[in-house]
Formats: sequence, C-alpha cells, structure tokens
Amino acid sequence: MPYLFTSESVSEGHPDKVADQISDALIDNFLAWDPDSKVACETLVTTGQVILAGEVKSTTYLDVQKITREVIRKIGYTKSEYMFEANSCGILSAIHEQSADINQGVDRKEKQEQGAGDQGMMFGYATNETDNYMPLALDLAHKILIELANLRREGNEIAYLRPDAKSQVTIEYSDDHKPVRIDAIVVSTQHDEFAGEQEMQAKIREDIINILIPRVKNSLRPELQQLFSEDIKYHINPTGKFVIGGPHGDTGLTGRKIIVDTYGGKGAHGGGAFSGKDPSKVDRSAAYATRHIAKNLVAAGVCDEVLVQVSYAIGVKDPMGIYVNTYGTSKTALSDGEIAGKITEIFDMTPYGIESRLKLRNPIYSETAAYGHMGREAQTVVKEFEGANGDKKKVEVELFTWEKLDYVDKVKASFGI
Repeated sequence: MPYLFTSESVSEGHPDKVADQISDALIDNFLAWDPDSKVACETLVTTGQVILAGEVKSTTYLDVQKITREVIRKIGYTKSEYMFEANSCGILSAIHEQSADINQGVDRKEKQEQGAGDQGMMFGYATNETDNYMPLALDLAHKILIELANLRREGNEIAYLRPDAKSQVTIEYSDDHKPVRIDAIVVSTQHDEFAGEQEMQAKIREDIINILIPRVKNSLRPELQQLFSEDIKYHINPTGKFVIGGPHGDTGLTGRKIIVDTYGGKGAHGGGAFSGKDPSKVDRSAAYATRHIAKNLVAAGVCDEVLVQVSYAIGVKDPMGIYVNTYGTSKTALSDGEIAGKITEIFDMTPYGIESRLKLRNPIYSETAAYGHMGREAQTVVKEFEGANGDKKKVEVELFTWEKLDYVDKVKASFGI
C-alpha cells in the first residue's frame, strides 16, 4: 500500500540555526589559527542577546564579539525592527578552558593513537533516489529554503521577506519505495508588516506558489519535476501573520536541529549534535565518516540504500563496532554483517584516520551550519580570516569532503563489482 513520508528544513535565519552558525564560525576561526584546537562551543540567542559558552584548548585568542556580529550580519539580521540586530545585540562570553580530564583521554604523543572525544553511536545513510544520495523529501525541503533565501537577498520579485523560515515536504511512495508524487508542501516565512492580514496572506501564498516553487522545480531533473502537480496541498504561513520571528520570536540553541542537519528522519541518528564541536568529537567526525561510507557504497552499486552505524568509547581509538543495514537492497551475495566486515578493511575508522582522510582539521564548518551537513557539494574554496590583533590569512580548504565519491573504485574492487 502506498505511504507518505515527511521531512522538514529550517532557514539560516531560524534561531537554532543562527546559534549553529555562530558556534561553527568560532570553530573555523580557532582552527584557522591553531589546527590542533579542541573546542566545544554552545550558543544561545534571544531578543537582543547572544550568550556564548563552552570549553576551549587552543594557542590562539579570538575576538568572539566581532566574529559573532559578522555571522548575524551575513544571515540578514541588520534592522532594528527585527529586535535582534548585528550591530546592537549584546554578546556575553562564558567560554573557558577545556577540562584536563577530558583532554588526557583524547591527546596522545603519537597522533595516530588519538582516542575518541566521547562515547556514543553515529549513523550515516545514503539512498539512490536523488543525485546527491539524499532522501528526496529533505532534499526538496532544503532547496525550497535555499531558493527562498536567494529571493530575499535579491529583493526584486519578493521584497518583504525576513530571515526566519521553515519548510516541510510530504511525498507519497509506492509499495516498492519509489517516490510517486508530492502530496503536500508547507512554507512558513517571516515577513515585513502588511497593511491588511487578508492581503498579506493572499500575496505571500501567491508568491510562494508562483515564484518560489517554479524556481525550485526548474532546478530539478525532469523525472523529479514530474512529482509536482496541481494537486499538491500547500500550507503557506498557516498560522497567518509571521512578523515576529528569529531570536526575538523564539530562543535559539546550538544543536537543536540534528534531524534537519542529517537525513530528515530517514535512517537513524545517534543523538549527538555537530555544530560547535572540533573533529576530535566523534559525534561530528564519525557521522561524516559514516555518511562517506554509505554514499560510496551506494554509488559503487553495493546496494540501493544503506544505513551505517559506528560506536566508540571515550579515550579509545578503535570503534566498538560497525553495523550495516541495506534494507534488503544489497546487490551482493554478502550478508549485511559481512558487508560491515569489509568496511573495516576499506576505511580507517579511528579518530585520527577519519580526521586525516576527510581533512577535518581545517576551517570548513561554517558552510555546514545551515541547509544540512549532508548532500552538499564537495568543493575547494579560499577563505580569509582576521585575528584578534588584526592579522589576516587566507586558507585554501576542501568543503564537504565526506560527500566525495573517492572510494568508489576501492569499494568495487573489494566487493568484486
């Protein structure tokens, strides 16, 4: 029997995502000046206020106020009527030195012996239903908000948009788990004041359906465009007026959008957030590594869909174990357990092995903090950083290395494909 599946996304101006982006900007700045920095940084944002807290072990000093204001400004909170504005918000820092008890379990004389920064289990997932091996509902939800942000910054076709927004996409699947049609789309977007509420609702609905959605649809390959129909149920700003938003409307915290950050409810999640953590924290690095494994397995033709789990004990370098679930889509004669055994032969899953393979001790994290950490485009960019003393440096980095299909040939050779 056909079934429905739903995923949601939130914009870069959503309060929780504002917090994530500030935390990851601090990570990048620490790593740019001291690649061996150990950082766990949490951010809280609310009306006119940012609070930074966390633990750091680093040789560098940062102007955290300046970095925080730059992030807020880039997102688009630049007007006083938002009640949260880059130049005027208060910023309180309660960042202190990392516990020596934790650090002794991670650092080793030989970097290859580095222990995991915490215990826990991490999951990676991939499916061949989209070009980027992501679940379709989440991929569309992200694309809707990315395009909405583009429209906001252009300020031409839709001039009243404010930074905060959410989206949600419901897709009908067939019995054999193939997407058949889009059943419903929800878009809630913050906006400027309108003269009348009925005029406001009509205008926003018309612009979302007739301007935003066609731009998203036209960016997709033809078979996905066919999922759009006149029968889609649209819920556009279903509560009505949405002028008060962002950190003034809701308090935001780092790490509260972990499902948006990963697979939209498909697969599984170990519970650990990513933003604000340096790569010694396996919550982050091992989640990237398992995504890398899952994507390369599917791309190599081992299976159509796969979930990969890895688990660690704090201070111990080798994983407790690796688990694989191909959901019955395996193209090999091997069991899921045997596939897991082969993964350990192909991929080094020690914390140092992951950091080295995916080049994670680089300032690459600001770009992950909105619109998902997975399913993004691997690319090389040059980033510029300014130190607290005014010194500047440019760093060439590879973004989203865990999205590279650089192990496909190794996987094929190992599996005899």
